Amino acid sequence: MTPEIYPTLKHLVLIGGGHSHAIALRLFGLNPLPEVQLTLISEAPNTPYSGMLPGYVAGFYSYDDCHINLRSLAQFAGAQLRIDQAIGLDLVNNYVLCAHHPPVTFDLVSIDTGSTPAISASLTELDWVLPAKPIRRFLENWKQLVQQVQQQPDQPICIAIVGGGAGGVELAFNIQHHLHHILQIAEQPLSHLTLHLFQSDIDLLPEHNRCVRDRVRRLFRERGIYYHLQERVIDIHDHQLYCESGLTIACNYVIWVTQATAPEWLAEAGLAVDPKGFILVNDCLQSISHPQVFAAGDVATMINYVRPKAGVIAVRQGKPLYQNWRRALHHQPLQPFQPQPQFLSLIGTGGGSAIASRGMLAGESPFLWWWKDRIDRRFMQQFTHLALRSQRANS
Repeated sequence: MTPEIYPTLKHLVLIGGGHSHAIALRLFGLNPLPEVQLTLISEAPNTPYSGMLPGYVAGFYSYDDCHINLRSLAQFAGAQLRIDQAIGLDLVNNYVLCAHHPPVTFDLVSIDTGSTPAISASLTELDWVLPAKPIRRFLENWKQLVQQVQQQPDQPICIAIVGGGAGGVELAFNIQHHLHHILQIAEQPLSHLTLHLFQSDIDLLPEHNRCVRDRVRRLFRERGIYYHLQERVIDIHDHQLYCESGLTIACNYVIWVTQATAPEWLAEAGLAVDPKGFILVNDCLQSISHPQVFAAGDVATMINYVRPKAGVIAVRQGKPLYQNWRRALHHQPLQPFQPQPQFLSLIGTGGGSAIASRGMLAGESPFLWWWKDRIDRRFMQQFTHLALRSQRANS
């Protein structure tokens, strides 16, 4: 197909509607550049906010509460929204290959697509194996699982979670909370639900301090969530999960929450990537191999800073990403961004409480959940009523 040519002076193309791009688009709407054509390519018209997803799984939030409407955001930013999947880049002629539309030419391209599960494609085709990423697909599968329990609450169900980092631990707490609530309404015993969590490392939450890990293990024991340490899952078939040690567990569903990888087409395009395929960027969030490419969020790896793939990092990259787009479009020197070495993690435990973790600090209380809820709702509020905000900004 022939690439679409834009007559404007500069064309900035955004691939993916992740946290960094959402924030940058909002800033673009507040401070537009008339000489720039902006296009957003996204697989879906809504993008999930990761901070509220465990609460959504627990049943505390609605779909709209924790999803950013990309249509209204693109309209606010003056961007064209293309619902499609990017499948490649031509970095010689500067255009994006799309699954269902002609290629899109660009002067600058920015990538914030998140990550994909580090799991074989054959397993993702099984309707009872649910990778936690991409988040959009996980939530569709989760909705179907909830409906099954609601329709058949008298049927025992066993769920295995593979991955004992923050994502797997928080999902375990919140899955149990929601499904227990359904069983209580149906007047069925809570023992109908069994949860197993498998961790290949020596302990849960290896990226957090010892006090947090001890607290999580204690809560798991109190709530009857089984956890299996130093157990590497090597196979899944016929509703059986097999570990390298020989441990075998029969389960109705497997939720895969191990570390993810990047889409293969990034490396295939010739971009410099790390061993997991994530785009290597400098302190200005610019590709180290192709200066016309920017990247942020989970899909990017900053070469000078070792940081976890976390939503809080992506959120804080949004503003410097936007500022460096503007500088690059005006041929001005880019400004480096330095991510903070530590950040506060709030792990929801599913019962209206949360565990706080930062460095060597730890704590748990309902107040921390209230605080987390307030932070998350405040974040989402900046994307609501965008037309009204635009009128105020232009007045």
